[in-house]
Amino acid sequence: MGLTRQYLRYGPAALFGLVASARGNAAFVALRGERGRYVAVPACEHVFVWDTRKGEKVLILKGLKQEVSYLCPSPDGLHLAVGYEDGSIRVFSLLSGEANITFNGHKAAVTALQYDHLGGRLVSGSKDTDVIVWDVINESGLYRLRGHKDAVTQVLFLKEKNLLVTSGKDTLVKWWDLDTQHCFKTLVGHRTEVWGMALISEEKRLITGSADSELRVWDITYIQEVKDPDEPESKKSKGSSPGAEENTEDDETLELDEHPEERLIKCSKVGSIMREGRDRVGTLATDRTGKVLACHGTDAVLEVFSVLSEEEVRKKLEKKMKKAKKKAKQNSEEEPEGTVELSLQEEIQRVTNIRASSKIKSFDLLLSAKGELKIVLLLQNNIIESYHLNLSAQVPQAVRVSKITIGGHRSDVRTLAFSSDNIAILSAAAESIKIWNRSTLQCIRTMDCEYALCSLFVPGDRQVIVGTKTGKLQLYDLASGSLMETLNAHDGAVWSIALSPDQRGVVTGGADKCVKFWEFELVKDENSVQKRLSMKHVRVLQLDEDVLCVRYSPNQKLLAVSLLDCTVKIFYVDTLKFFLSLYGHKLPVLCMDISYDGTLIATGSADRNVKIWGLDFGDCHRSLFAHDDSVMYLQFVAKSHLFFTAGKDSKIKQWDADKFEHIQTLEGHHQEVWCLALSPNGDYVVSASHDKSLRLWERTREPLILEEEREMQREAEYEDSVAKEAQPVVAGETQGETGLAGKKTIETIKAAEQIMEAIELYREEMAKLKEHKAICKAAGKEVPYPVNPILRAYGNITPSAYVLEVFKKVKSSELEESLLVLPFSYVPDLLRLFNEYIRLGSDIELLCRALLFLLKIHFGQITSNHMLVTVIENLKKTTISRVSEARDVLGFNMAGLQYLKREIEAKDEVTFFADATDRFEEKKRKRKKKEKMILAVL
Repeated sequence: MGLTRQYLRYGPAALFGLVASARGNAAFVALRGERGRYVAVPACEHVFVWDTRKGEKVLILKGLKQEVSYLCPSPDGLHLAVGYEDGSIRVFSLLSGEANITFNGHKAAVTALQYDHLGGRLVSGSKDTDVIVWDVINESGLYRLRGHKDAVTQVLFLKEKNLLVTSGKDTLVKWWDLDTQHCFKTLVGHRTEVWGMALISEEKRLITGSADSELRVWDITYIQEVKDPDEPESKKSKGSSPGAEENTEDDETLELDEHPEERLIKCSKVGSIMREGRDRVGTLATDRTGKVLACHGTDAVLEVFSVLSEEEVRKKLEKKMKKAKKKAKQNSEEEPEGTVELSLQEEIQRVTNIRASSKIKSFDLLLSAKGELKIVLLLQNNIIESYHLNLSAQVPQAVRVSKITIGGHRSDVRTLAFSSDNIAILSAAAESIKIWNRSTLQCIRTMDCEYALCSLFVPGDRQVIVGTKTGKLQLYDLASGSLMETLNAHDGAVWSIALSPDQRGVVTGGADKCVKFWEFELVKDENSVQKRLSMKHVRVLQLDEDVLCVRYSPNQKLLAVSLLDCTVKIFYVDTLKFFLSLYGHKLPVLCMDISYDGTLIATGSADRNVKIWGLDFGDCHRSLFAHDDSVMYLQFVAKSHLFFTAGKDSKIKQWDADKFEHIQTLEGHHQEVWCLALSPNGDYVVSASHDKSLRLWERTREPLILEEEREMQREAEYEDSVAKEAQPVVAGETQGETGLAGKKTIETIKAAEQIMEAIELYREEMAKLKEHKAICKAAGKEVPYPVNPILRAYGNITPSAYVLEVFKKVKSSELEESLLVLPFSYVPDLLRLFNEYIRLGSDIELLCRALLFLLKIHFGQITSNHMLVTVIENLKKTTISRVSEARDVLGFNMAGLQYLKREIEAKDEVTFFADATDRFEEKKRKRKKKEKMILAVL
């Protein structure tokens, strides 16, 4: 075997330049015991938690590969549920920053998440049109609800009732009864997509936002509350139970009912509130108390409304009644009887409009105990803004208290450059230039500029030059952060700039079909005694097409110019005479670079190909299909024939120009990569993307073997194909409204394989043990038994205990799916083992869950197998006795805890749990109400 060339792997070092991704939503989180100060925002695949007061990043919740699509903090403030583009959900602890739980159920991006009021259940909606309810405590999926025909936009739990409301892009709002897991009502009053909804007035009203300027308001009436005195008792009991399943027995009742679906709630439209925005609703939400409602469209205005409480409505009605009576007296009319009603606009009042500095992508509200409303806005241009609004003021005015901007650019970075000492990184966008320290990733200078397209550090790293879209060359001094000089270089955009190898000047190429040569010179500064750096235009090369890219050969003899006619022309630098034309690309060459020894030139084009040419004769050595979209940037690694390319397909790839091989792909960006820059020593790569992030990649000492890399790539492709395969079907289950929550993934397949291997080992060991006993019997003495090395590693445990250990290691959220792909031939052994484990009383809850699921999916085969009749009979006895024992223990513990709680409350005269204070407040309110009624009667 011949020697293979060894490469070193480049790995991700950091993500910076990003304040927040506009893809997900912002959410207030409780951290260090404070609410309203810290805000969690999506940042590509991570979640950043910012301190809005100091403008600092305090916590990073690290993701894997997929982009974050939705955030939802838990009611207790200790956890944050994060939904991703691939449909997975991870629950992070805000104390440790670790992801404790992972749920896999959706096939597409998670678009909505909501906890129930206790935080025990989590519901998720997705682009795959499914809604899934998850058990957070048990770390498993409960069920999948199907019914929407397009992406789900919002999901809401009702606190009091076990109901769920979902809205979607299919114009529908669906009501689900979670006891029976079916949709019992669908609102069809919308003509276009329902983009958002919110519950107000103690969940007695629903507000929906659509693609018009109307916010539709619906009244919710619970049937149990409305009792017709003439209705017979039997009918009442039938129609009022919230968990009544609509089965065939109720057919007669359904025929008699005018609206059979209105058995749990009635939902009728009461009117609309008009928004000022004319476009679709972006986000519609209330604060936790439901007193404040806010919404925004696709513009920069947030509209804030105040929702009156029942008491405030009553007071307002009394006032209105008094006025009406007074008016009637003056006009000597009869007194109005109950005709006075509050309009919807009086119940839901517009407070103010908040105009942000850019388009709003999402917001979050928090109403403090003092009545001050805290608002955080996530803007499209990489900014987080915080506002305070005093609702008790006569004319409430929003005050901006903070703006987090320093961490990134407002628009996409179009050019990057490294300083000669590998320490400073320059990034320039449409509005500013930023200089970053590579080691600390802190922004050390920000300078305003015009739309930048190309840039470089002047030798000495004290100044930088930027070429702009308007054709100017701007020279900046880094020490003072000031613009030293602006030169009108080209009549069109300056597409490319290159430093001459002798470091005495630069060459620029522009959209005016010119290549211009500039030399550095020192000129007298009018403001100081010292001379300052400037540039002098010395030569011009006129061409027939727009110039897209220019590069010097390292010996400064040749100049390569890429033109809009898809060719690259090579000229002699001294005479500017034509030398070679490199033609072969089908679309214009957007980027190119010449190797350190001047023998190769690599060109990257919009036709997605990279071509490697010899610079001596202009022959094409090889054409490589490099990216799935345009190749945006190309650069050689210093002192080697390796080069990097960046593409619009969001990937960065490394290539070998001698062997024409693809070495590795750097995946991390989620959108088009515009540019990259390599450090002069080749140890670092920095890249900029349309997802607003800058990423730093570092050369590690880890050798990269191409065969292994290809193998890993094939494995990744296989894993992706597994996830896209058809999901396993449960026998006897129809594809109805409900289904299993999980989905088949590579993890569930691996878990099933581990269980199968453990059962195989158990079978082998049992057979060996039988054989060993026979040998001992024949020999008439004890023969040493060889212990299996796997069992020895587990501390000489029995084969059956090993199967239990493997079973316990399966993640709770993946248990059902793992058992679903397990072949039936392993089930009889598993049932016998379950009987043994349950009899011993170990892990009753887990084993019962697995046992019931296996019985459900293999019911036909188990009942028809006579060998398993005794096993099932034994399981029935042991399971019932053990479960009742476990229930007794739990009951005893609960009683003990309640007793301790009462003791502590009596001792300290303090209420121990928060719900007790709520009950106390409720009692107080009722007492006051009663006293008022008595006074009114008196």
